[in-house]
Amino acid sequence: MANSPTSAVPDSEAPSTAGLDGRHAWRDRNRLAVVDALLDFYAEGNLRPGAQAVAERSGVSRRSVFRYFEDLDDLDRTAIARQQERVRHLLEVPDIGQGPLHSRIENLASQRAALYTAIAPAARVSRLRAPFHPVLAEELALSREHLRRQLERQFRPELDRLPQHSRAFLLAAADVTCSFESFDLMQATRAWNENEIQQAMAQALLAFFGAQSEHAPGKP
Repeated sequence: MANSPTSAVPDSEAPSTAGLDGRHAWRDRNRLAVVDALLDFYAEGNLRPGAQAVAERSGVSRRSVFRYFEDLDDLDRTAIARQQERVRHLLEVPDIGQGPLHSRIENLASQRAALYTAIAPAARVSRLRAPFHPVLAEELALSREHLRRQLERQFRPELDRLPQHSRAFLLAAADVTCSFESFDLMQATRAWNENEIQQAMAQALLAFFGAQSEHAPGKP
């Protein structure tokens, strides 16, 4: 049995005489049990478990799975949103844009490596499903835009020293380097752990932005 944080209430114990609030609480608890069961499958590398497998792991009936969710795409979308909520504390860079370049590089690389490690299973699903699911595609685009703007704020002093076209190229290169796709590729092809990938990102960012720092006004 998976170590899901939510335990389902067996269908046979559904409140028949409780008030409306009790029914809603029972339904919400079972919905979360289904979602957490799916996230457990994601974490184990099973990115498309069947409805019956999800039902068995969550402790509800297969019929109930489709009573709580329109279809498996709806369940995928809800699971990804739940995963994002779990890692909300990892979404922001501490003291963004503050401090010397080396500190900003370390903070950004550390935040990205920790975030991607936490979201990896759901992130893979969202990328697999996005081409066939407009809502997931939109959410993925918003997430990528948030991370790009975060990077821009973190290295604004260096970027502001460049002409517009050079700034755009440098930001794009840094954005790709610090993306989930790069993280996933380094894990898959290098078998690197979180700390090794963090170091690789930091080295690349230093190569990108260190030259700008060296040529800052007032430097010899």
